[in-house]
Amino acid sequence: MSALRELAPAKINLGLTLGPLREDGRHRLVTVMQPVALCDSLELLPAEIGSSADRTLCPGVEGENLVDKAIAGFRAASGWSGAAVQIEIEKKIPVAAGMAGGSADAGAALRLLSRVSGIADEEILMAVARELGADVPGQLQPRRYLASGAGEELRALPEAAPFGILVVPSDHGLSTADVFAEADRLALPRSVAELESRQAELVGALAAGAAFAPPELMVNDLEPAAVSLAPELAWTLDEVRSAGAEQALVCGSGPTVIGLFGELGGARGAALALSGRSPAPFAVEPWYPTVMPNANSDGATA
Repeated sequence: MSALRELAPAKINLGLTLGPLREDGRHRLVTVMQPVALCDSLELLPAEIGSSADRTLCPGVEGENLVDKAIAGFRAASGWSGAAVQIEIEKKIPVAAGMAGGSADAGAALRLLSRVSGIADEEILMAVARELGADVPGQLQPRRYLASGAGEELRALPEAAPFGILVVPSDHGLSTADVFAEADRLALPRSVAELESRQAELVGALAAGAAFAPPELMVNDLEPAAVSLAPELAWTLDEVRSAGAEQALVCGSGPTVIGLFGELGGARGAALALSGRSPAPFAVEPWYPTVMPNANSDGATA
């Protein structure tokens, strides 16, 4: 078995409309998922000689990795009994930042396992992805999607016109579960009718490949919950707006804040203006499935 590599692009949410809980305990939602050119790099290798167990190595990230579950889930669902593998991850995506870093890695791992096993059954891969989490299906074949259900129901959208994204990371993570629980406490979820209306409006607004929807459709309903748990995010949002962003919002469940610009140059200028922050802000472009970034680059620009 020779080494195989895959890039795992991060994801941002261009707005998120939150709905009620489903019977499975997940919230219904509607969101636009946009991959960006900030990528983890995964390499699949044969396990060490004498080892019969699959293994994931991810320096700097403690505890069980979602890639471990992806490997176990793929073996169970596909029946593949190939030799033990080791997947090594080079992290570039911030951890616990609302940018789907773990989900991106799991999606890339499933692509690697499909390649090494020769099993390309999309139904099997998607079934495993759904079991791993609501964000993973959209990371199986990354592209711009309108996501509904709990995030696992995907409608491909046209590639967007080029635009710039300012990413302002935080050195404090936020638990996704805690943010959703706070959203429930604050009574933020909307009705099913509102979700369906927002979904139709987003499809209409983005059908022609617009960079992003009008501001009134770009609201992140989880943002008040994230700010409630991490009040400093309100200051960060103000800073991003002051730096010239057309739109500033918490990314997913946070704590990362993003600013949207009509072009990459504007995002780069804002990153420079906010360069005194730590961790340092950076600018990225959307990631397009037809243009794979160099596997040795994280895709971000200062």
